Amino acid sequence: MRRNLPGLLALSVVGAVSGTPLLPRYINSTGSGVTCNGTFSRITAQTWVDGMNPGWNLGNTLDGIPDEGDWGNPPVVPATFDDVKNAGYKGVRLPDYKVNPAWLQRVSDVVDMVIERDMYVLVNVHHDSWTWADVTQANANYTQIEEKFYRLWYQIGIKLACKSSLLAYEPINEPPGTSAAHAAELKKLEGLFLQAIADAGGFNPHRVVTLNGPQENSDLTSQYFVRPTNISNPWAIQYHYYSPYPFIFSAWGSTIWGSDADKAALEADIANIRNNFTDVPLIIGEWAASPVATETAARWRYSDFFVRIASKYNTATVLWDNGADFLDRTNHVWRDQTAIDIYMSAHAGEANALPDSTIDPNAKTQHTSADLFVRVGQNVTSQTLPYILPRNITLLSIAGPNGKSLARGTDYSVTGNNITFSASFLRTFFTPSVSPGSIANLTLGFSTGADLTLDLVLWDTPVLSSTSSSVAAANGSSISIPVQWKGINKPATVKTVTTNGTYLVDDFTKYYGPLQNARTWNWDTNNLIITSAAVNAVQALAEDVIFTFEFYPRVPGNAVNYTLTV
Repeated sequence: MRRNLPGLLALSVVGAVSGTPLLPRYINSTGSGVTCNGTFSRITAQTWVDGMNPGWNLGNTLDGIPDEGDWGNPPVVPATFDDVKNAGYKGVRLPDYKVNPAWLQRVSDVVDMVIERDMYVLVNVHHDSWTWADVTQANANYTQIEEKFYRLWYQIGIKLACKSSLLAYEPINEPPGTSAAHAAELKKLEGLFLQAIADAGGFNPHRVVTLNGPQENSDLTSQYFVRPTNISNPWAIQYHYYSPYPFIFSAWGSTIWGSDADKAALEADIANIRNNFTDVPLIIGEWAASPVATETAARWRYSDFFVRIASKYNTATVLWDNGADFLDRTNHVWRDQTAIDIYMSAHAGEANALPDSTIDPNAKTQHTSADLFVRVGQNVTSQTLPYILPRNITLLSIAGPNGKSLARGTDYSVTGNNITFSASFLRTFFTPSVSPGSIANLTLGFSTGADLTLDLVLWDTPVLSSTSSSVAAANGSSISIPVQWKGINKPATVKTVTTNGTYLVDDFTKYYGPLQNARTWNWDTNNLIITSAAVNAVQALAEDVIFTFEFYPRVPGNAVNYTLTV
């Protein structure tokens, strides 16, 4: 279901301040700041956090280095925020890179694009956290970092001083830190941030700010975050959540999620920080289960549960989108509209039907009800797919790609939580003349919650342009292997073992389930890729290594081998 709601933009401002006019030193600040015309409607941090939930990140755009668009996305246009708002998002987080007068004007213009749409805006300092503002470096010059940090925020504060209360500030994105000493220095930067925006004047002393702990990690924040004192700004705590890492980033063959243990671990993480800050507004400024990296049914299940648990613990969420994950900004299309609809329904408290899928880490194959697979040359028979139907949810209809409703009892039947598609119906799509790939999408409508899509896929084992090469020929560079896709056009994972059966890397995966043993996480969807790191690992091992690329469905026979020789 789609809803049109107010929204939030979180805007990250990052970068060098060299060549800027002389600004007041933080140690003896005397800046008169800005005087604003008009009025400022002061709001609480909780009101602001509620107003931006759920949110969306405009990633890899203004944070591109060195210029907007250098990380593969088009320049920001107002229509992007129309797409986001129309999808139901009430917030957008917009990372940014550099600060100079022209760039600050661009930032101000983008902020206005969002505010004009009655959306909330969050501005932060972004990539500086891992360049000049990294307080964990052995040679970190704290005095220089502090001076630069104050001057950076003073500039931002001056430029944005008169924006409405829809605009909030966040001092820095994911600041490195692991110790009490790091946390103490980050706390000092937080104080300089607050001083700088106050010195900049305007409405800044009354603007909402979101503060954070080291890495914006929930555990480190719980351990090290110290509540601010003598602060005029309403404040909330922001942290980021990308857990479990192997599933979210498709690492080590982790293509399943949703067991009771998986759910308990996620809830424990979110409950822990809430229990440490029972009276503070909380916002998860970044989270994602990307269509690029995750299996569809597992992704939908994760998204549904994550949003519900965040809501249970009164925590706002802002989806990370790097431009290649969710919204195709050029074509104004969501790459996984069903995931967005599930997110919105869960946020609204509506129950969602979900496809069933493998959740057992010890399973040897993986099934899913988000796709219906038929192999090339296979006799097309009826197929039964199980679904997860919360209490009182019923299947109302199934529509074909032309929008025409399927005939219940003829094209499909329902028994309990199972939907069976008849052989006669499937044979209308899986014909002898059709080529491997996605054949059609069906739409399953339920009595409440998001509609689900079902992809009909004809598959066979992909074909590589070559099956071996030498380390010497690679010369330390990555190896791109052209592939002829025959089904879902992306790999699931890759297994790397020597010809003697020894794991190339990550020997700890022997303790994982059969679908994860010896798996690594290096691959690319345009070609099959053996990264330079893997090439160098083979060279260091001085043994031939077999790279087994596995695809969806993860069943025996749907994999290809590539041997890298020494």
